[in-house]
Amino acid sequence: MRKIDITREHCPMTFVKAKLELEKLSHGEELEILLTDGEPLDNVPRNAEQQGYIVVSKEQIEGSVYKVVIKRP
Repeated sequence: MRKIDITREHCPMTFVKAKLELEKLSHGEELEILLTDGEPLDNVPRNAEQQGYIVVSKEQIEGSVYKVVIKRP
């Protein structure tokens, strides 16, 4: 599983970096993204779904850091 940490990025760079990694996925492959709550947690999964990806899970790791797993169908 590919992984990226965008907890230090701000919108719109959070989705730009996530999108670049998502585009590298093969069909069925998953990407684990570490991000912070607020705009990144709202925008990254929503935009990924709008582009046809599947949000597999979204869970709080600690404090304001979340782990989102997105799959390329």
